[in-house]
Amino acid sequence: MKLENVRAVISGGASGLGLATAARLVASGGKVALLDVQDDAGRKAAGQLGAGASYRHCDVTSESDVDTAVRAAADHMGGLNVAIACAGVATPGKLLGKNGPLPAAEFQRVMNINVLGTFLLDRAAAAIMQSNPPDADGERGLLVHTASVAAFEGQIGQVAYGTSKAAVHGMVLPLARELARFGIRVVGIAPGIFQTPMMAGLPQEAQDSLGKQVPFPPRLGRPEEYAELVAAVCTNHMLNGTTVRLDGAIRMAPR
Repeated sequence: MKLENVRAVISGGASGLGLATAARLVASGGKVALLDVQDDAGRKAAGQLGAGASYRHCDVTSESDVDTAVRAAADHMGGLNVAIACAGVATPGKLLGKNGPLPAAEFQRVMNINVLGTFLLDRAAAAIMQSNPPDADGERGLLVHTASVAAFEGQIGQVAYGTSKAAVHGMVLPLARELARFGIRVVGIAPGIFQTPMMAGLPQEAQDSLGKQVPFPPRLGRPEEYAELVAAVCTNHMLNGTTVRLDGAIRMAPR
């Protein structure tokens, strides 16, 4: 699809990878709806992006919230052909920590936001996309999942996060196969160590140290680089049913 024809919903769109992606798509003439629970940040971001962007409150763990926000966004934009799942948390926790076993509620919270949230966005978006008029290749839509290198090399303390991102990656191929008959592609992106709001909470020395672990370029990834890959995925129809690592060749150590 051409970027100027993109009509996208982006969960976690008020900051980080989601916001960078929104900015990239709007700059190319597309329209985006930022879905998030950070209302002040979301409204501010949409205002700064201009007429091509809007904001809608959306708790990605709520089926009704997601369905309502996606339908409203599609109505506002005059259609929907891209859904990008960027909402996520990376709460650390060992199975057997200093304070005892990891509480099931903490594990479930990560799974709800990262996995269920991705599924609910896919579900609501695909239900609309299936009725889109096809383009010359027969494409009607695109779903983008945000996985992580932790899906493949989860570190100690990432039992919940690594599991959730493995599931986000694991959904890609089954959905791509199922939705092929509608002309809806499904692609995952697995970022390495990126500059995100979660990373910003670390001291600069720690961020620099993490960046140097990346073989090349030896630095943290930039949200704009994630956004550029999303743009490439939008325009290349042969990218389907796969998860692309965006990690500077890093392979995570156990800790």
